[in-house]
Amino acid sequence: MDERFTPRPVAGWYLVAALASLIFMVAACVMYVLHVTTNPASLAPDQRTAFEAVPVWVTSAFGLGAFVGLAGSLLLLLRRKLAQPLMLISLVAMLAWVAGFLLVPEMRETSTANDLAVAIIVAAITWTIFWFARHSRQRGWLR
Repeated sequence: MDERFTPRPVAGWYLVAALASLIFMVAACVMYVLHVTTNPASLAPDQRTAFEAVPVWVTSAFGLGAFVGLAGSLLLLLRRKLAQPLMLISLVAMLAWVAGFLLVPEMRETSTANDLAVAIIVAAITWTIFWFARHSRQRGWLR
């Protein structure tokens, strides 16, 4: 058997990483709620155009990724094995959200480089949290 995946004592940094993932996912949930409760009429014309260009499936993917990621992060904090599959679902949903920026012509035309950069960074952090969950399960830190 590969020694890398034998059960080991929980690392001292585990709690900090699990808490950081939880804080990140709470922030993602807050951003989702702010997005869906925004009144487009209150936005400047260029922002309204960008807001209205986002299809429902892109917004839904972001919401799914954020809330499932929040549940997965909470389970990481509680050291439960279910965290890994939940974080995988969150990662796939966040990748679908990023794909919206690339695949939907209206979004591509109205989004700025900063919007795309934020989406990529969010997906990268979600991947890191998934990797952390997978790593933790392989090490036997999750029960």
